[in-house]
Amino acid sequence: MNVFIPMQWDSYSRALQPISELFAIGAPTRSVWVSLNVVYSLLVVAFGWGVRKTAQSNRRTRIAGTLLIVGGLLGLYIPPMHLRHEPFTLVDLLHAAWSVESLLMMPAVMGLAAASFGRKFLVYTIVTLAVWLVFGTLTFIDSLRLALHEPTSWIGVWERITFGAYMLWLVVFAALLLRHRQAEAHAISHPRAQDSALVTSA
Repeated sequence: MNVFIPMQWDSYSRALQPISELFAIGAPTRSVWVSLNVVYSLLVVAFGWGVRKTAQSNRRTRIAGTLLIVGGLLGLYIPPMHLRHEPFTLVDLLHAAWSVESLLMMPAVMGLAAASFGRKFLVYTIVTLAVWLVFGTLTFIDSLRLALHEPTSWIGVWERITFGAYMLWLVVFAALLLRHRQAEAHAISHPRAQDSALVTSA
């Protein structure tokens, strides 16, 4: 969505304009974004359900899965903002509130799952959270400028780095969950091999 939809709007600038302007009221790309966003949100819900099923007794990871489900459901409808230079209204305020909720959901999910898969994943999560904090703050500052109809030279860059870092983290998280599930399935299907390994180590 972030790669191909901007190509449908010739005057759109990935650096100067936020992602939200792609589905703003009056934007030429609004309809295609809204349609694909429904698909994306349902996939997030499905992923969150898969996280919960895979986590089993891991309480923190199960909560992370629940947050993903909630985030996906809330994402089915995103209050749109107006295009820049138009008057700020209630719908813009609702969009800002949704954006804050979405941004806060990211570190919550990462923080809950951080300690579930060893030291390396914990360190990687901390680095990702640092990137999120720096560029998320820059995005917030430029968002205030946008609301005041001031120039925002890099808001699109800051926002894409913020969301891109989180999306990459989700990919790594999903890969670790799959590997963990495969290891558990192997242990169940080959209990004798596991017992032999335990005896050998003892």
